Formats: sequence, C-alpha cells, structure tokens
Amino acid sequence: MKNRVVRVSELLQRELGAMITRDHAFPDVLVTVNDIEMSPDLRHAVVFIGVIGPEHRGPQVVDALNLRHGDYQTRLSRRVVLKNTPRLHFRLDRSVERGVRVTGIMEMIDRQLAESASRESAESAPADEERPRTTGE
Repeated sequence: MKNRVVRVSELLQRELGAMITRDHAFPDVLVTVNDIEMSPDLRHAVVFIGVIGPEHRGPQVVDALNLRHGDYQTRLSRRVVLKNTPRLHFRLDRSVERGVRVTGIMEMIDRQLAESASRESAESAPADEERPRTTGE
C-alpha cells in the first residue's frame, strides 16, 4: 500500500507542476512543486511549493494557490483517474533556502580550517630551520 501512496504523490507532483507553470503565471518568481505528502487514504495532499525570487513573494504565491485549490483539484481529477481526488493544501517549502545556507556555512568553515592550517604550517617552518645542527653528521 505504501508504494501506491508514493506513486500517486509522484504523479500528482508532475501534473501539478505542469499545471502551475503552464497556466498560472507569477511575475518575477519561479514556482516549483518540491514534494507532496499524501495521507494514507489518499484524501489529502500537502503540496510543498518552492518559490525562487524575492523572499516576500513566497507567502503571496502560496496564498494565491490555496485560493485556487478547488480549480486545481478539478483539473487534476480530469487528468489523473482516482477514486477520490485528494484535497490540496499548499505550503511554502523553505528546505532549499536552508540547504543553501547550510552549504554556505560549511564552505566558510572549510575556508577557515584551510587558512588555519596554512598559518600553522607557516609558523612551524621557521622553527625547523633554527634548530642547531649536530656535529656528528
């Protein structure tokens, strides 16, 4: 049964993504359907929307989609044949933003570690040259 939920959510993600990009123009932003979480009975679907563009536009896009959820459900029922078309709940997905921020932090830490290692090696190099030589060589 779990495989059915995954298959249906993938199919809905593809179809909704195509509908949103084709029919609902949002100026100055790119809207993507990042993921869909289905209830086990397939009656509810939480659609995670990614918005690439000005930060303040994300909630506006999600509100506009939630206002038109009935239209999307109707059109979805025509394209995907299911016993019950799931009720769509659109949510803003900030996982991409978090991922970019975490990646930036990790790169900054890597640079700091590299700088620290190069400073330590530069400081230890003159100390090696100052060591007295032994006369037994």
